[in-house]
Amino acid sequence: MYLISVYFDNTSTKRIQAFIDQIAAVSGNHYMTEKQVPPHLTISAIEARSVEVLIPAVKKLEGGLHQGTVQFVTVGQLFPYVLYTMPVLNSYLQELAEQVYDAVSGIPETTVSRYYRPHSWLPHVTLGKTLSKKQMQQAFAVVQDKFSVFEVRITELGLAKVNPHDDVLRFPLL
Repeated sequence: MYLISVYFDNTSTKRIQAFIDQIAAVSGNHYMTEKQVPPHLTISAIEARSVEVLIPAVKKLEGGLHQGTVQFVTVGQLFPYVLYTMPVLNSYLQELAEQVYDAVSGIPETTVSRYYRPHSWLPHVTLGKTLSKKQMQQAFAVVQDKFSVFEVRITELGLAKVNPHDDVLRFPLL
């Protein structure tokens, strides 16, 4: 599995990372910190025999995508193990996702996850993963005390391998 994700301005990255770090400290679940998963929002998840087949399509996006803003307004759970924060799916984010999908959906011998196709996608930033029921409650208590609506600037796009997270390529948006 490979991910195409967007990354944020420094201030927003630090804010999201603080949630991840506080959740790890309170719950004792260090999945996100031990795997060094950076704050990111996945635009596409793709099954492919090799990352090499994806690189040319992702590189073609460089220089054609623009920075934009999204507003994070809520915290949620993907039961039973994931706690996330979620942005409003505005036109900028929807168009960005569609551009990425169009770039990678026709690559032979690859499959875009059904959860990351246009109009069937739940944009989110994972704050905690592999959480037990008790850890989920502890993690939720952290964000319940600290969360408020915030806006981020999307500044980069990247292609990464998962488990552990490993950037294959990453570039700034215009």
